[in-house]
Amino acid sequence: MTELEAFLKYHKVRFQFIDKPQTIHTEDASRVTGIPLHKITKNIICQTPKREYVLIILPGDRRINLLKTAAVIGVRKIVPVPFEQAEAISGYPPGGTPSVGHKTKMKVIFDQSLLSEETIFCGGGARNKLLELRTQDVITLNSAIIADICE
Repeated sequence: MTELEAFLKYHKVRFQFIDKPQTIHTEDASRVTGIPLHKITKNIICQTPKREYVLIILPGDRRINLLKTAAVIGVRKIVPVPFEQAEAISGYPPGGTPSVGHKTKMKVIFDQSLLSEETIFCGGGARNKLLELRTQDVITLNSAIIADICE
């Protein structure tokens, strides 16, 4: 059992792993699985000027608005961390980063457009897996801030 699976079972969360060919980008994951792109989340780790990490969760078919996102948490700017640094922070490789259960505790901002989905898909801890979770479980487990953060 992986650490991610143990985390989900410990929190009594309903989940499903979906095997797929290795991918990094949401567009590719959507193409190989047939899951609509708007239901697969981008999980982007950003950093504030005070070096605090923030996880941004948004639909795979949308782009993050960094100014709106920074304003949500009251900072002047926020920048995505490089891929190689993201894995050290989350404990998961880019393309496999789940929306929950990270190595480093972070604030989480969840795009409000995802609220219309009962379940969402995110990285499953590895580039060859997706993880389906109930949207409300992602919000609850992260104590996520819900906001309009997309362009």
